[in-house]
Amino acid sequence: MLINKVDHIGIAVHSIEDALTFYRDVLQLRLIGVEEVPKQQVKVAFLKAGETKIELLEPMSEECTIAKFLLKKGEGIHHIALGVNDINARLKELKENGIPLIDEKVRSGAANSNIAFIHPSAGNRVLVELCEKKRGEHNES
Repeated sequence: MLINKVDHIGIAVHSIEDALTFYRDVLQLRLIGVEEVPKQQVKVAFLKAGETKIELLEPMSEECTIAKFLLKKGEGIHHIALGVNDINARLKELKENGIPLIDEKVRSGAANSNIAFIHPSAGNRVLVELCEKKRGEHNES
């Protein structure tokens, strides 16, 4: 499986605005943008950290995955996203090799990406996201 890079590190927060005080103001990371992902009921902010991004994840409802994560574990690292060129081929390869997946099919994510999550049991309890930038549109790298 070809991994291009660590695309981003997702961090669950109660409030993006509060978290920006540290990541933007203290660490002086450049805020790329803030957007809502209604299908996942999450609001995200991306900050530039060299070649990698920091993704702040704020729940938009109490039923969303991030809200449940915050209740169970509190604020902190939620996932590591790895950039791939062909996410469908990667998912097929993982499935054929018996790797447990959360997403067997690609879904739309933030920052104009196709995403899929590998179950944490496959990665030593670390939630790993595969991330492929959609073609034909400009993406902040």
